[in-house]
Amino acid sequence: MAEQAETLYSLAGRVMRRYVRIYLELARKTQGLAHLEQAHLPDFEQKMIILGGIGSPLDPASLSPDQVVDEWLRMQAVPFEIELAVTKGVYVKLRDRVETLVEELEQATESFLKFDPGYISNHPYFLPILQRLADMPSKAALKRRIGSVSDNRISTPAAERLAEILNQRQPGRVITRARLLQSVEPTLEGIVRDLVGRVLLETIVANALDDAQVPYKRESEYVALKGVVYDFRADFVIPDEQTPQAFIEVRKSSTRHASLYAKDKMFSAINWKGKNRELLGVLVVDGPWTSQTLRVMAGVFDYIMRINRVSDMAEVISAYIQGDQSKLKWLIDFTIHPADQKDNPTEEKYAHRN
Repeated sequence: MAEQAETLYSLAGRVMRRYVRIYLELARKTQGLAHLEQAHLPDFEQKMIILGGIGSPLDPASLSPDQVVDEWLRMQAVPFEIELAVTKGVYVKLRDRVETLVEELEQATESFLKFDPGYISNHPYFLPILQRLADMPSKAALKRRIGSVSDNRISTPAAERLAEILNQRQPGRVITRARLLQSVEPTLEGIVRDLVGRVLLETIVANALDDAQVPYKRESEYVALKGVVYDFRADFVIPDEQTPQAFIEVRKSSTRHASLYAKDKMFSAINWKGKNRELLGVLVVDGPWTSQTLRVMAGVFDYIMRINRVSDMAEVISAYIQGDQSKLKWLIDFTIHPADQKDNPTEEKYAHRN
């Protein structure tokens, strides 16, 4: 897809995948960023990742590799945040793209005063900016006013309705370019937040499994993993859904949502492990989960690991599928029967394997 017709979401996904690859390669060369040297930072992207990961305000474009290493050494006590490392470059690219789009749209609409339906329909990727110019901050509000649209397609009737709203409003009379750019920030944050779970964390897990030569299928590659109550898909199933030996769930959380996410993930684990007796359950987490929540989940999942320890996770799974039964910590007996079967009632039992 030509960049000028690329949506912001597509652009963000493409750039994030690129930065994830660069981060993983950098992590390999530096033994998990334990030994960083100037030679590891040949380009802007590597410097961006290091400075972003430690939250440094310095500009990677103006620093030499040795200055970045010095900054990294100066802030050794600061935990390296993978999400910040990867997303900093994504935000830079997105903001550059938005500035370009705003400039193009400003010229095409005579400073945001005249909007042509045909132009809107032929350039749907302008939708996040047009939405802000129309003062419709939510997708629900946009849908109510003009119908179902996306930044991939705007029908002619919807474009006509949107153009009418914008021509009546004439946003160029009241909005400045700086204010418009700022108004798009929540959209960019939403895009990046969604991609962190969909692309960043799961790509890191997949890379660790590849390095350990562990066969797997990702959520998009199979229909469902059978459970007692319902069949659903885990983020990863090892080696496949037909002969499952392990599953992996990946979840980023905040302390505010930790309890809610924990209940959801624990029930999924009980559902799958109850159906597949010797299924190894692994949860990979990121973000500020509460200690109490993690302890509770450790009573259901065989392993709970931080995203920065995914190599250890892959080694555990590799050992298990090769026959090391000591890696399986929990057996869950979970069956459901009709109430009239008195001799075989519904039961849900947890038994520690070791």
